[in-house]
Amino acid sequence: STQLPARTGVDRYRYDPANPTPSAGTENGHITGAADTRSSSGRADVLVYQTPVLTESVTMIGPIEATLYASTSARDTDWTVRLVDVHPDGYAALLADGVIRARNRDPAREGRFTASALSTIMPDSTYQYTIRFWRGVANVFKPGHRIRVEISSSWYPYYLRNLNSGADNVGLVREDEAVVADQQISHGGRYTSHLTLPIIPNQTR
Repeated sequence: STQLPARTGVDRYRYDPANPTPSAGTENGHITGAADTRSSSGRADVLVYQTPVLTESVTMIGPIEATLYASTSARDTDWTVRLVDVHPDGYAALLADGVIRARNRDPAREGRFTASALSTIMPDSTYQYTIRFWRGVANVFKPGHRIRVEISSSWYPYYLRNLNSGADNVGLVREDEAVVADQQISHGGRYTSHLTLPIIPNQTR
């Protein structure tokens, strides 16, 4: 919705690094066209938000940014967000996505790729995460379609899994260090998670 929630609330899911959300339509590490996300969006580790069926076209052209107010029971985790065009027949076309590692959330440290630049997170504490999608979108959501947002903590193998241990996942990864994380996305009040879309007003002739 484009309206603020009437009341505050949270949505929860559990992320298990041993059973990550599978990325759709990937081949040799690349997404092959507008992948269909239906196979993954029905999982318990994916939150799905979508508009009612559109009655008129919605055109967007430009960059996309997600703002999440989220908490995790782990010492570190990932947040992934996907923008999807849902067709009347159910086909769910992935348009663009973004991901952020929790300990890389601090914008004041952006661009500093050293251990000292990482931000410690406290388990079960709510932080703001700004996720800039990898690419912008030029798309017309046609009447009869829906605009969908999917949130999870993995999109594997397109992105490497975060084992949630708080240790550096680069280099030697020990599977026995993986931690199952209880995730929480907040909405409403001071913690209104939202997606910023570059919508172009419809022009009348």
